Amino acid sequence: MIVIADSGSTKTEWCLMDSDGTTVRFVTGGYNPCYAGSDELSGLLKPNLPAGFHPEKVTEVAFYGAGVYDDKRSVIEQAVRPVFPNARIDAAMDLTGAARALLGRESGFAAILGTGTNSCLYDGKTVTHNIDSLGFLLGDEGSGAYMGKRLIGEFIRGYMPQDVRKMFRDTYQLSGDELIERVYASHTPNSYCASFTRFLTGEHAGHEYLEQHIIRDSFRDFFINIVCRYPDYSRYSFNCVGSVGWIFRQALAEIAKEYGMHTGNIIISPMNGLVKYHAFVE
Repeated sequence: MIVIADSGSTKTEWCLMDSDGTTVRFVTGGYNPCYAGSDELSGLLKPNLPAGFHPEKVTEVAFYGAGVYDDKRSVIEQAVRPVFPNARIDAAMDLTGAARALLGRESGFAAILGTGTNSCLYDGKTVTHNIDSLGFLLGDEGSGAYMGKRLIGEFIRGYMPQDVRKMFRDTYQLSGDELIERVYASHTPNSYCASFTRFLTGEHAGHEYLEQHIIRDSFRDFFINIVCRYPDYSRYSFNCVGSVGWIFRQALAEIAKEYGMHTGNIIISPMNGLVKYHAFVE
């Protein structure tokens, strides 16, 4: 039996996969080893195991998550080992999980576009080249946080068209000073800014200013500053996982075409692809 985990800041998706391909899925709270110890992950996992499940039968655990750098893998192992005592434990970054979910055992280009941004070239097993997104403060172009930060800034500076400015004010009932205070007071300003991507959907979807200036220009920045910096990038297909890439997939595919890349897989979550990857029989 194999256990697969896809861990983010807000939630961790788990999948138990038996030898016959049967799967059972459940969700726990999010976990990042850069900010929490092994006890916290064990505490999230143990109470949420499905009834009747036998942890001692697990032979492999594949854990993918944000913050799983080389020096943090031992934290994951220490957390998971008491729960699955007989398993071989493989912990890797969420970017590796995204590439495996999108490309399987084929080489290519993979990206994450959610609250934040990440991307890589992949050889069918591991990440071979990664251009640093620089995170929320310095980069993360194309992400939900980047779009939200752009929306907030344009509202505060008065750059929005008046009809959009009125819709934004009516929706959030916040002044410029209040927005600045909330961004800087937030423990997770990236997530707070990313929450404003909801303004780009629903009744506001398709407005020319939002579509062109916020969504498409944010994706253009992602290509100009990151994607196009990969060697021979245009010979790869563009593959992406994440809520922002999925929600705005039509615009994303059109921007990819502008920069000479045809679109491959754009998916919202990596778990189905990871199940296929780990079920593969050589």
